[in-house]
Amino acid sequence: MAWRGALSKNLQELRFQFCQTSEGSKGVRDFILSSYHELKKANPRFPLLIRECKDLPARAIARFDFGEEVFVPLDGLDKDGVDQRLAEVVSMGETMPRYFNQSVQHWSHNKASTLAILCKK
Repeated sequence: MAWRGALSKNLQELRFQFCQTSEGSKGVRDFILSSYHELKKANPRFPLLIRECKDLPARAIARFDFGEEVFVPLDGLDKDGVDQRLAEVVSMGETMPRYFNQSVQHWSHNKASTLAILCKK
């Protein structure tokens, strides 16, 4: 459960894709129903996207810094299996390459101040 607090630190975005009715996506639906509010409370600005599509096998797509994405199959897992698989993905984020300044995710917001600092040198 500790991975939930590290979600926004180690990932840039997490997308769930699953079918609304298939038995293979039941674990993902149960996980989202029971954990979504807790995840958003711990990571209020983190993009946690939910996409439903008929007959789509359940999966999560984790996006790390520099746009690197990892597709995580979740089809056929129960709620605890989804939780465990997501914990593994979040821990992967600890070893992924990071942006220069972790607190600044979009360089363009600080472009003027960064350029001012560089010009003073």
